[in-house]
Amino acid sequence: MKKVFCPKCDNLTTFDETKYPVGKPIPLVCAQCGSQFNVKLGKKKVQAPSGSERQLVEQDFSNGYISVIANFFGDKQEFGLQLGDNVIGRRNRDTDGVDIAIINTDPSMGRKHCVINVKKNAAGKLIYTLRDFPSLTGTFLNNVCLGKKEQVVLNHGAVITLGATTFILHYPEGQEEEEMMY
Repeated sequence: MKKVFCPKCDNLTTFDETKYPVGKPIPLVCAQCGSQFNVKLGKKKVQAPSGSERQLVEQDFSNGYISVIANFFGDKQEFGLQLGDNVIGRRNRDTDGVDIAIINTDPSMGRKHCVINVKKNAAGKLIYTLRDFPSLTGTFLNNVCLGKKEQVVLNHGAVITLGATTFILHYPEGQEEEEMMY
């Protein structure tokens, strides 16, 4: 079953994607507001800012990614990280300034909850750091709550919890093997 949000009221609509061909418009009607809209099945794409206008780009995992493993929404979600600050929070139709909007209904997760910073050191190795945005419920790394203004370095496989939502940090392919060698 595929889940999509109504563009008018942000209500979750579910449909069986196996009954429809890839690339063809699928007409849907929102059960909450009655709005009619179309969706297309195809490659997974995300919206990214590009100047003042927004364009669709494919998910990029070359700087590592996070995978959401436990949340109220229940579906697996993966988000590529970019160099610089990656603001992480709960998806909301009018949330602005969030780079990674996790789809869930967890009220204990803030709209802007934490930040993962990705940068390269002199050797070209990616370094990941985590800090709370600040949030009301705190950001936990391996079940330890980060202090105010505390910034910690993340390793491959780090488990981060925001409210009732948990995700894992993954290095890009090849970097985790380098870590094991040393």
